[in-house]
Amino acid sequence: MAPYNGSSTKRLFNRGAWTPDEDRKLCQCIEIHGAKRWKTIAVKSGLNRCGKSCRLRWLNYLRPNIKRGNISVEEEDLILRLHKLLGNRWSLIAGRIPGRTDNEIKNYWNSHLCKKVNHREEKRVETSMALEKTSQNGREWDSGVEKGEGSGNSDISFDVNELLDFSTEEAFPNASDWVNEYLQLDLLPGITDKTSF
Repeated sequence: MAPYNGSSTKRLFNRGAWTPDEDRKLCQCIEIHGAKRWKTIAVKSGLNRCGKSCRLRWLNYLRPNIKRGNISVEEEDLILRLHKLLGNRWSLIAGRIPGRTDNEIKNYWNSHLCKKVNHREEKRVETSMALEKTSQNGREWDSGVEKGEGSGNSDISFDVNELLDFSTEEAFPNASDWVNEYLQLDLLPGITDKTSF
């Protein structure tokens, strides 16, 4: 008979670790009555445990089709992809990984994979921030070159569109006129004979 706590009529159940004898009794009772009506199984098995405790013990540890051992790399990859898709729905994830329980997957996630994912996310954020900073520096340099900065000769500025204005035909009717006009500007001081072109 289960002990009473004196002030109320509720039974006090055993808490803590299950013994091998309790595991054996629970398995025998489930063989006879099936894995249902856990409150009844808890009473019929003669265990001083609540129905929820019996259900969790069976589902997470005693079922014959439970896969034991370390989680493989393939299973880990599948957990990561399913978690990204489903979130913290451990029973749905466990349903797609044969032999693994939702409790085992949840515990593995919280103890191992969560840290991996957070570390990867931190690296990804750092990389994207570095790329953003690099692209900002590049844009600042480009805008500085357009303004005549960054070249060291801040007194020289020109507009490329004015130098190479081909929008009208009157500007340079043919190429030889353009070359002669270019040479008359004395931009090439080493050439003395301007008609050699």
